[in-house]
Amino acid sequence: MITTPTIDTTQLLNQYEQMATIRRVEKTAHDLFLSGLVKGTTHLAAGHEAIAVGASAALRPTDYVFATYRGHHHAIARGATPEECLAELMSKATGLCKGKGGSMHLTTATNYMLGSYAIVGAHLPMANGAAWSARLRGSDQVSVAFFGDGATNIGAFHEALNLASVWKLPVIFVCENNLYMEYTPIGAVTAVPKPAADRAPAYGIPAEVVDGNDVVLVREAVARAADRARAGDGPTLIEALTYRHYGHSRLDPAKYRPAHEVDEWMARDPLVVAGAKLAELGVSESELAAVNERVESIVAAAVVAAKVAPDADPAEAYTDVWADGSATWRT
Repeated sequence: MITTPTIDTTQLLNQYEQMATIRRVEKTAHDLFLSGLVKGTTHLAAGHEAIAVGASAALRPTDYVFATYRGHHHAIARGATPEECLAELMSKATGLCKGKGGSMHLTTATNYMLGSYAIVGAHLPMANGAAWSARLRGSDQVSVAFFGDGATNIGAFHEALNLASVWKLPVIFVCENNLYMEYTPIGAVTAVPKPAADRAPAYGIPAEVVDGNDVVLVREAVARAADRARAGDGPTLIEALTYRHYGHSRLDPAKYRPAHEVDEWMARDPLVVAGAKLAELGVSESELAAVNERVESIVAAAVVAAKVAPDADPAEAYTDVWADGSATWRT
């Protein structure tokens, strides 16, 4: 039975600040890209913040997280700083991956975020592997794979769910359903209304559909799934309904989306939803304004630091590739 979640004001205010930070970093990344300072492509996650922040609030620091190429929000939610992320996008030596990963490969392994993956669906079996590792080592760690709705039509999605169910792995599959697989409505190419949740039962996996723009509801759903996994009851699938504020990638104007649909989802912006809850809890507009001002200052300072940071060192290209830190043992 799902009960009404208890909301702690301080916790929600912290989550609001996390989401505001992610939003500001996303906007800054967009502006830097248009200025020619971001190298390679970018897939922004503005609008998805509640999923990353809510899930991280329900997880332990040592739980494993796997993300897609749209993974800025997960990197920051798991501990990466705005400066590290923006420096990475700008190919700087101070970047999260020393400038070698870029937007699509933000990774903070020290925070147990084991990668952002550009190949659609490829990381779901890897999340199974991390969960199996936890099982073998006797830890109570949980592995979480975040993926888009388009991945549900990829073979790896079905293979991963099947194996996770057969082995009762402590893994949580979280589908960030933003209604579009690149430029195509997911409903136009999928046989069931809920591309992830409607398929999970075929593999004996319980599924839950949640408002992915409500950080409180996401946190509670992931907490339930994590408790189930730690108890040895196997995987859970969560389909979080959300919407991206930008196009699929960099300069995509997203004109294929109906104006009324965009307006309806923008009115349910994760920051608006959280702000309304905070107002009901007695948090004033001035308090929220102070949070937003602090976030703006932090991200502005991150941009300045990233701009003056040294460029990525070509000598580092082959480090962090093999277990010994280089490829020299192969030659």
